Amino acid sequence: MRIVVTGSIATDHLMTFPGRISEQLIAGKLDRISLSLLVDDLEVRDGGVAANIAYGLARLGHRPLLVGAVGADFHDYGARLAGLGVDTSAVHVSATRHTARFLCTTDTDGGQLASFCTGAMAEASTIDLADVLRRSGGADLVLIGADDPPAMARHTRACRSLGIPFAADPAQQLARLTGPEIRELVEGADHLFTNEYEHELLLSKTGWTRDDVLRRVGIWITTLGDKGSRIERADEPVVEVPAVPADTVADPTGVGDAFRAGYLASLAAGADAERCARTGSALATMALSAVGTQTYMPAPGRVRELLAAVYGPDALPTADAPAEAGRG
Repeated sequence: MRIVVTGSIATDHLMTFPGRISEQLIAGKLDRISLSLLVDDLEVRDGGVAANIAYGLARLGHRPLLVGAVGADFHDYGARLAGLGVDTSAVHVSATRHTARFLCTTDTDGGQLASFCTGAMAEASTIDLADVLRRSGGADLVLIGADDPPAMARHTRACRSLGIPFAADPAQQLARLTGPEIRELVEGADHLFTNEYEHELLLSKTGWTRDDVLRRVGIWITTLGDKGSRIERADEPVVEVPAVPADTVADPTGVGDAFRAGYLASLAAGADAERCARTGSALATMALSAVGTQTYMPAPGRVRELLAAVYGPDALPTADAPAEAGRG
């Protein structure tokens, strides 16, 4: 199964605040907030939602095609991804802008304050996905992740015009997208990914009901943090998939991207949605236990152990499948 992953490619600057961010906010003064946090450390890591997902897929034996925009400073980052098995041939390199930057401070409760500087991502809308797919031999599924909004819309239209199934994953961009823009991205998606907050934000901004959304997409996957994930389809019972408990909580950044990588890897192997979500949960837990979004190592044996421990022996074929999936 040929998977194309579109979206942001960025450098993450991850900091840790040894307290609670919420305790620094003063009621009645939020309209004049001026807050500086003294952090303990700084980790500079490769990131961006599309690159994070492509990393996870590559670690599970796939060769995903990465589509996004970067600066000339991407050279070493791109070489590392390519060495892992990610196809970076469709990445657009800006002549004037640097690769996007994600700056995030995480407190002791996992609360976060973050900023994102788009940089070269502003040029993602210049990428002609239809042309990319023609030159690369097509795709079986395109994940359209958080990116420059015009790029997300352009990629979605390309998938519709070519009849290629796509997964809508607007994520952080839901905050700035309008209702009509969100509706265009979601309509006809084979899969829709959101977290719990994004689930409600999508409904609020589009004016759709839950049933309205389910009539327009194949499967709606909502991640629920340590409660796992929820699978919804039109006219079918909701399926709740428990999370894989984490022994260590090191960094929540990129956990949702790891979930998507695990889910898509099992989907490529022909697994049903519940088993896909189980594998997604296993990778999410691995990512949660590592600092940075592309540092966890989802060895097939460890994935099998986690799935068997949490979901029982019937989960084992799903764990084997991604590792045996070849380089589709």
